Amino acid sequence: MNNKHFTIITFYQFKKDFNQTEVLLELNDFCKFNKIKGTILIANEGINGTLAGLKKDINNIISILKKHNFDNLNSKFSYSKFMPFQKLKVKHKKEIVTLRTMYSDPEIQTGKHISCNDWNNIINDKKTILLDVRNNFEVQIGSFKGAINPKTKNFTEFKAYVKDNLKNSKDKKIAMFCTGGIRCEKASSYLLAKGFKNVFQLQGGILEYLEKIPENKSLWKGECFVFDGRVSVKNELKDGTYKMCHACREPINSNEANSKRYIPGISCPKCYKNISDKKKKKLKERNKQISIAKKRGLYNRYIKQTVTDYE
Repeated sequence: MNNKHFTIITFYQFKKDFNQTEVLLELNDFCKFNKIKGTILIANEGINGTLAGLKKDINNIISILKKHNFDNLNSKFSYSKFMPFQKLKVKHKKEIVTLRTMYSDPEIQTGKHISCNDWNNIINDKKTILLDVRNNFEVQIGSFKGAINPKTKNFTEFKAYVKDNLKNSKDKKIAMFCTGGIRCEKASSYLLAKGFKNVFQLQGGILEYLEKIPENKSLWKGECFVFDGRVSVKNELKDGTYKMCHACREPINSNEANSKRYIPGISCPKCYKNISDKKKKKLKERNKQISIAKKRGLYNRYIKQTVTDYE
């Protein structure tokens, strides 16, 4: 990838033994100084982050984490012509991915990790229960052929799905996947703690599969939602076709984007009837300010930035 693209890194590691305050402060200061944007979550169970910046600065993030003994970091890189985040958030939370249960400890046990090269063999087995552990709106954009959609609104609802739908499947082969792998770490650990015997998960998640598996051998259907300005990605991690409605924060496809009810920054077919006139007026004013900033060459966090803006 050339130097005119931002480098995006997603990373996580479940690790209890580290100085949370020291790591948080050092990463926060480094990111602010080097104009890195995105989100870092730190909790008693470890660290989880998605950041974007210049390549040399992102590489230094890895060096900082290694200095704090994050030696088994699960990290993935991708690239974007535009800065995919509007701001930097570095937070301390109760969990780096929220499940709210005592029956999950990925540092102790997880399902068996299956490489993307072996994944097709696992899910082609008709005896395998294939679970998409992402939220419902993510699944609707794309998923693996034959995968079950638990139809959860958030990850914490996964526990109820297991209780209501999998109680008689503890001896069956269960294979699960998510965007980058972190939700599967907690979900598979939870299943094992609940007595499930044969639990598998896609190593590196959907993103690694799309990056490494040729399209003609891929069992993926559709696009993959990502939590940044790209909205979705396709095979080889190329930019997808979805846009984000900045009024309701829902992804919209090309048909919805061509609707008369889609007004960039103000509404889309999903939220047009639900947005009050007061909020529409506020959103229109925000769009006006963005337009003024563009014309005057002023900074506005909603204006897309390129690497040139960082030089």
